[in-house]
Amino acid sequence: MNKLINQSIAILVPCYNEELTVAAIVRDFNACLPQAVVYVFDNNSKDATVRLALDAGAVVRNVPLQGKGNVIRRMFADVDADIYIMVDGDNTYDASVAPQLAEKLVDEGLDMVVGTRVSTEQEAYRFGHRFGNRLLTGSVAAVFGNTFTDMLSGYRVFSRRYAKSFAAHSAGFETETELTVHALELRMPVAEVETIYRSRPEGSVSKLNTYRDGVRILWTIIKLFKTEKPLAFFSLAFFAFMLAAVGFAVPLLQTYLETGLVPRLPTAILSVALSLFGVISLNCGLILDTVTKGRIEQKRFAYLAISGPRVKHA
Repeated sequence: MNKLINQSIAILVPCYNEELTVAAIVRDFNACLPQAVVYVFDNNSKDATVRLALDAGAVVRNVPLQGKGNVIRRMFADVDADIYIMVDGDNTYDASVAPQLAEKLVDEGLDMVVGTRVSTEQEAYRFGHRFGNRLLTGSVAAVFGNTFTDMLSGYRVFSRRYAKSFAAHSAGFETETELTVHALELRMPVAEVETIYRSRPEGSVSKLNTYRDGVRILWTIIKLFKTEKPLAFFSLAFFAFMLAAVGFAVPLLQTYLETGLVPRLPTAILSVALSLFGVISLNCGLILDTVTKGRIEQKRFAYLAISGPRVKHA
């Protein structure tokens, strides 16, 4: 804890209708990190979330645009701190681990530490959610590199330079994917620490829709693949078009070699068109790859312009 005394720490809690849990979260984090400021970012709650958060001693901010991604965008923009600890407002994460996560960030000069969920409660971490998390985490690992085992965890610690270099394009729950890809894209130093994951208290309802949000996260991965790895993405399109073109052209070529005729002219035109689409896709990938490398360099310079986490001596 001594290493955190001279660090300004912000606890960031995105909330939407969390009146059953928000006060406990504020109290728990105030007890574990008394020098930190707890910010509750309310996302149009219809219950007593705001009042209970204020009564518990939190600083409350309102975010009118609905969606967790919109909340995180405002969090990182509005709050200045050396260390940012983000935790979901459903009281499923262990507040007592927060000092350990923050100390690891400072000790090892990291930019993000993820609290990897460990739970023996079936209701807390259902099989469908576990399977979907593994599937999506594996998809990101295949494209951007294998660093995380729990990409969708809502318990994370960030350095200031991470928070202030994160563009935050996503609007909803797919923001965890974007948070992960941002770190992988800039090759930031990151780590994971296992933390207990509890079930929600009785009466508290999850805002996550397993299938709808799973599809949105998968779609986000595809879009990020196209944006951040355009040469690989459009090369796949190139090979798909060329394979189809060759498939249509081979029978025509056999007929031509045997008879000297091309009896299926529309098929021949289709084959040529598919070949052209393939070449165009490859050219798009080559051009966008150059643009993307320049954009990543600019993001890297913005990231490096902010000092990294380190122990501050009194």
